[in-house]
Amino acid sequence: MASEIKAIVFDTFGTVVDWRGSIITDLTAWGHEQGLDIDWGVLVDRWRGRYDPQKARVRSGELPWTNLDELHFEALKSVFEETGLALLDEPRMMHINKVWHRLNGWPDASDGLLRLKRKFIIGPLSNANVAILVNMAKHANLPWDGIFSCELFRHYKPDPETYLGVCKMLYLEPAAVMMCAAHNYDLAAARKVGLKTAFILRPTEHGTGQITDLKAEQDWDFVAGDIEDLALQLGC
Repeated sequence: MASEIKAIVFDTFGTVVDWRGSIITDLTAWGHEQGLDIDWGVLVDRWRGRYDPQKARVRSGELPWTNLDELHFEALKSVFEETGLALLDEPRMMHINKVWHRLNGWPDASDGLLRLKRKFIIGPLSNANVAILVNMAKHANLPWDGIFSCELFRHYKPDPETYLGVCKMLYLEPAAVMMCAAHNYDLAAARKVGLKTAFILRPTEHGTGQITDLKAEQDWDFVAGDIEDLALQLGC
C-alpha cells in the first residue's frame, strides 16, 4: 500500500503541534511580563471551544469566507468579554491572537517529518490560513514541501473541496494522497473522497482529561503512536 502513496498531508493543530500546551506556556510567560492576572488554561479552552462553531458559520454561508486569524480574533474578544476580562490595547490583543503562529511541534514532529520527506511529498492540510502555517513552520522547524491551507480552497475541513483541492494542486489521484490526523472525523471525510488515511494518537491534545480521539475508530490504513512511528511503518 505504501508504494501507492505519493504525498502525505497533515492536520496540524493537535496532530503536528501541541497547540494547547504551547499557548499556555507562551502566554503565561508573556502575561507575567505584562503584569496580567489571567488563567491562560481556562482562556485557551474557551477560545478553542469557539473553533468549530466559528468554522460552521462560514461553512453554512452565515459568514462570508473569513480566514482563521480573523475568526480567532473575533472569538478571542468574545471570550475576554464573557469571562469579565477587560479588552487590552490592540497591539497586546494581536500578540495574544498571533500565539497560533508560535506553536511548538510535538517532540516527534520535526524528525518524523524529515524522515517522511525523503520518500513523500509532505505538507499541512490545515484550517489555518497561510500566514499561520508559514510562521508556525519557521518557529517549530516543520520541513514542509508546500503549504495546503484551506484558505487556498476557501473551504474549511471537512468539506470535500479541501481534500480534493490538494489532489488537484498536486496532479495526483486521491488514492495517491494520504491524510494524516489525530482526529477521526478528519480521516472519515478524507476517506469518503478516496484518500488514504493515517491516525496518529495524541491523547493529551486537550490536556490530561481528554475524552475524544483516544483510539482509532475505523480501520484506517495506518495507525501510529506518533509521526516517527508512522515513518517507520512506511519504510522511512
